[in-house]
Amino acid sequence: MPDQPDRPEPASAARRAPYDPMPHGPAEVGVGPWAGPWPDDERYDPVLLAEGDRRNVVDRYRYWTLEAIVADLDTRRHDFHVAIENWQHDFNIGTIVRTANAFLAAEVHIVGNRRWNRRGAMVTDRYQHVRHHPDVEELSGYLKERPGGPVTLLGIDNLPGSAHLETMTVPRRVCFLFGQEGPGLSEGARVACDGTFSIAQFGSTRSINASAAAAIAMHTWIREHADLSGDDAWRG
Repeated sequence: MPDQPDRPEPASAARRAPYDPMPHGPAEVGVGPWAGPWPDDERYDPVLLAEGDRRNVVDRYRYWTLEAIVADLDTRRHDFHVAIENWQHDFNIGTIVRTANAFLAAEVHIVGNRRWNRRGAMVTDRYQHVRHHPDVEELSGYLKERPGGPVTLLGIDNLPGSAHLETMTVPRRVCFLFGQEGPGLSEGARVACDGTFSIAQFGSTRSINASAAAAIAMHTWIREHADLSGDDAWRG
């Protein structure tokens, strides 16, 4: 086979790791300006139609206004809630909010400090109902008064007597409560919970990351209760 002439290596190559899956740069996100006559539908945003929609949303919501997307999501939200204690501005909170959006949680509750680290949410908090509670007692009272009946408050903690997530039946109407990375649930949270559960672990570490635990818990609810019959649930 004849030798191939040397080709100059692009300047970007030196900045990329050898395992980078996109050596020619990231794929462009979203779509450009609307082609053809504009749709006669109030759900569409004129600015997005004119300039393109580069948001991190599924194709179903391309060019829709934020308000229209939230209204549509509200017709399909699931019966589980997610709550996170926020005493130390935990960086995991944003990631948990993003996962809650992906699994279409009813609401996300921030317990403690009102301000929280939104970076990991990747702006998904705009599409997710997020409520603040000064303490777990108020959260518990709020959940007990929900239309349709009380919502069970379950905390995740490796405590004696905690149920095993892998073998328990997860209630349909439930709120998963997660503590801070490191200390876990506060003492007040443990008292307020209707019960606690733990996730099976087999390695040397004492606990797993809080956002990873939240994703496991939410997906357990999805496996038990979500309607998986439609194509909308599967987004490659």
